[in-house]
Amino acid sequence: MSNLNNRTIIITGASRGIGREMALKFAADGANIVIAAKSAEAHPKLPGTIFSVAEEVEAAGGKALAFQVDVRDDAKVAEMMKKTADTFGGIDGIINNAGAIKLAGAASVPMKRFDLMYQINTRAVLSCSQAALPWLKKSDHAHIINLSPPLNMDPKWFVHYGPYTVTKYGMSMLTISMAEEFKRSNIAVNSLWPQTVISTAAVEFEGGGKSTLEKGRLPTIMADAAYEILSTDSCELTGQHIIDETLLRERGVTDFEQYRYLKDSNKNLMTDLFVD
Repeated sequence: MSNLNNRTIIITGASRGIGREMALKFAADGANIVIAAKSAEAHPKLPGTIFSVAEEVEAAGGKALAFQVDVRDDAKVAEMMKKTADTFGGIDGIINNAGAIKLAGAASVPMKRFDLMYQINTRAVLSCSQAALPWLKKSDHAHIINLSPPLNMDPKWFVHYGPYTVTKYGMSMLTISMAEEFKRSNIAVNSLWPQTVISTAAVEFEGGGKSTLEKGRLPTIMADAAYEILSTDSCELTGQHIIDETLLRERGVTDFEQYRYLKDSNKNLMTDLFVD
């Protein structure tokens, strides 16, 4: 196990939610964080920008680079990698956290929306990982983490929102693919997914509502799990579809009440999609 002091980690979709929480967790350990997101402007209904998170990262003890990028734009992705390496001297990790969601069936999902989900959920994982590869190969502690689920082929995960499922499982299959291919370069590749719904403003805004928030956990659990993965020596842990709670229990965490969104609640937590 090693810490993240002076390691350089790029986090996509990092202006709020899980990405922001990861940035602050790693920063507290002295990491250099690239806060990457599509918009540099504040969302009308959601808090945070790449610049506000950059300030928080610096305050937490890390170094920050705010970078505006649409992960569908290969040229901009390549520019981000070069800018990161020029600023911090290399790249040690990529967290593919940016995502798009539309819970609609095959009969009704707008093709434009499917294209968006595919481009952000699946294609961008390949684009960002490929673009970072020259620098990851030079790192002695290289990691890629994709925020994607275990491959669960139960038809219940396909019947209502198969198009979304396909794009998230695409990420998970790329985890297997890249883990095997990049092992020779000592680059670890894993997926990370929450056991329960993660209570973020985006979840509330995208239709879950307050009742869903109250049955979820704080994004700190995902940040803590990602920290455990990144702190593991390269390729001691690779090619796995990791569930946050399972990993943290294996690493000795016993207090999971600390992660509850609604403190001192007896409400049952809501299990996340794709988890039995």
